[in-house]
Amino acid sequence: MMHKLSVGVQSKNIISDDYPIEGFEMLKRAGYTCCDFSLNSYLPNTALYEHRRNDFFDQPLHKLKAFFEPHREAAQVTGVRINQMHMPYPNYVPGAPKEINEYLLKVVAPKSMEICAFFECPYIVVHGFKLAGALGSEQAEWDRTEEFLRSLAPMAKEHNITMCVENIYTDSGNHIIEGPCCDAGKAATRIDRMNAEYGVEVLGFCFDTGHANLTGLDFEAFIMTLGKRLKVLHIHDNDGIGDLHQIPYTFSRGRENKTSTDWDGFLAGLRKIEFDKVLSFETAPALSAFPDRMKREVLGFIAQIGYYFAGEVEG
Repeated sequence: MMHKLSVGVQSKNIISDDYPIEGFEMLKRAGYTCCDFSLNSYLPNTALYEHRRNDFFDQPLHKLKAFFEPHREAAQVTGVRINQMHMPYPNYVPGAPKEINEYLLKVVAPKSMEICAFFECPYIVVHGFKLAGALGSEQAEWDRTEEFLRSLAPMAKEHNITMCVENIYTDSGNHIIEGPCCDAGKAATRIDRMNAEYGVEVLGFCFDTGHANLTGLDFEAFIMTLGKRLKVLHIHDNDGIGDLHQIPYTFSRGRENKTSTDWDGFLAGLRKIEFDKVLSFETAPALSAFPDRMKREVLGFIAQIGYYFAGEVEG
């Protein structure tokens, strides 16, 4: 059956820098037509949280473009479109030396936008700042995030890129709680206001199923509130306790096999807003859980779930 919706998966654990064509060909054979390019792999969050960074983004733009040219050519040759990217995160590290956060703002973020434009990629996911506790309110937290987004908005408009904020979680003691962008109504209002100001869609939303499951969001209601503002998906599963990034339908609640994640609500929401973008899986850790020799089969299985989803969404 032919589907209108495309299916994609993140590039991490699939596409190598040494020989990217091999990874893109693997995606093509597994049934994918799109790819979420993991730009965040080049400046790991684990290092940033320890107030360390590497020098990858210190390279001049022409060298970065030369580095990524084989990836762009491989995507073109195989027909696997890079439809979305993930900016390195966090975009602000609470408690880090000033030079770390200045580097993220003035070097990493704008060069990420340039690389996104180089790939002719229409969407880039940007994490909001986790500052509600430090600043005293969610609104103050958003104000800092919006300031960051506004520094990039002219580039987004120039290159026809939509920056997508994502529902993320944060930690309080030993508990996971709602983090930035977990209120769909506020997100919709903020997106509309910023887009009206710039006259184009500089801002959109990325719905992350794993984060939504961890924070107990109502999938269907959240998606319906976002409507056409929803541009990008991060599809993955977890047990409701940890951010595991596993294959959908992996976890259940009890022996009755009721799924941990509300996949029915997810599909119903997408169907009701007539979602017409890419069903993109963020399941790189699942690949490393299987023997490397099974990677192609596992990718194919995930793709088949994507096409099942496509059939359900298309009605």
